[in-house]
Amino acid sequence: MSDFAYSTAIQTARAIANKDVSSRELLQASLDRVSKLDGPINAVVALDTERALNAADKADQAVSDGEVLGPLHGVPITIKDSFQTEGVTTTSGAPELSDFVPDGDADPVARYKAAGAIVYGKTNLPIWAADLQSYNEVYGTTSNPYDIECTPGGSSGGSGASLAAGYTPLELGSDIGGSIRIPAHWSGICGHKPSYGIISARGQIPGMPGTLSQADIAVSGPMARDIDDLEMALDILAGPDSWNEKAFTINLPPSRHENIKDFRVAVWIDEESAPISEPYRQLLLGAASALESAGANVDYEARPAFTFDKAVDTFFKLLSAAEAATWSLSKLEEIASQGNDPQGEFGIWHATLRHREWLSWHERRMQQRDRWRQFFVNQDVVLLPVTLSEAIRHDHSTPFTNRTININGAERLYSDQIKWVGLTGVSLLPSTVVPIGMIDGKPVGVQIAGPFLEDRTTLAVAKFLQSALGGFKKPNGF
Repeated sequence: MSDFAYSTAIQTARAIANKDVSSRELLQASLDRVSKLDGPINAVVALDTERALNAADKADQAVSDGEVLGPLHGVPITIKDSFQTEGVTTTSGAPELSDFVPDGDADPVARYKAAGAIVYGKTNLPIWAADLQSYNEVYGTTSNPYDIECTPGGSSGGSGASLAAGYTPLELGSDIGGSIRIPAHWSGICGHKPSYGIISARGQIPGMPGTLSQADIAVSGPMARDIDDLEMALDILAGPDSWNEKAFTINLPPSRHENIKDFRVAVWIDEESAPISEPYRQLLLGAASALESAGANVDYEARPAFTFDKAVDTFFKLLSAAEAATWSLSKLEEIASQGNDPQGEFGIWHATLRHREWLSWHERRMQQRDRWRQFFVNQDVVLLPVTLSEAIRHDHSTPFTNRTININGAERLYSDQIKWVGLTGVSLLPSTVVPIGMIDGKPVGVQIAGPFLEDRTTLAVAKFLQSALGGFKKPNGF
């Protein structure tokens, strides 16, 4: 059998359909690869081997019988451990869920399966998907395949590491504060944070199992090594949730342009409150230059009509409020009684907002969304950093609020790393991340944000940059 470890999902499905390889052979190769390579990485933390092998045999029989095949027919994949997966332990990194086995699939998992995918394993994350590193008391720490002394990112860090290590051609991430975009950036792969609301996240933890509401800002979306796979996965995942499917459909518009020379591209990479490392800045300028050389209209001055700091402030307020569901009522009451002190917890700074305060911040967010809408009349996309630098070294020190990072010789707050993703996330915009180069052997990516519901436009620009700059590069030893 040829080695399919780094084939795309589309190539893998085509090979199965053409009988070039069987689903069982691919699954066994994935299991063997995890067994051989994953020890120091610790990306795949739970396996469903026997049921996956049975599913692979059924997939192979369907091919032999000439049945109609889905776009992911027989493709073995892994799934982030925050998504409930029928019959497989799903913990979201929380000790209290270490024995939780769902009796059904989260909506996006069900959509992957309906397209023919075979879920054989779950991938690691931080507890409650609430950090930009991936470690927890249940499964331990996940390391970056490019440098095991560093994190692959979070919260979908196991997903990013699994893709980079060649364990899976496709993954499923969630993103409220960069949890798709940061691991894509630090793990050298591609990720798409969709426009809010176009992919159902029912069955994602948190909230606790059985929660029916979808958290503000939070989305589910695809992760892969190739932009074509992201586009295919978006087609599979996008659609109304079970509340709305009787009456609504989702029909995303095509990319604004087919030719890169027709795109109007803003470049926004410099902010005093979120300075990026100089090597990263040069690679971002290189991405902009590649677009400019191809004939795109690149504007280094265009900005929406609000300040970066105001948007980030809005993000932190609404992020904390959205994450309040993670905390017990007694914990929130305790925090409120202490004057909303962060207590060293990541993301809880403003979790005790009164509803009338939330409404005020929400209106501020809506005003910013309207200014983004006006901005995208004259611009098609905006190029942005993802974090301040390449992947950071593991740092599990407590409290979170005391962690720092060094950028260009100066100490910055750990939370500064999520400002650039918060800028677009709070306004519910689509963002695609694609690799643009390496810094000291570690990959970095660019965040390409675009107009609400125009996900195909950001993907089109990402596809060009993938071709122009080389895209995914395998880590040494894999």
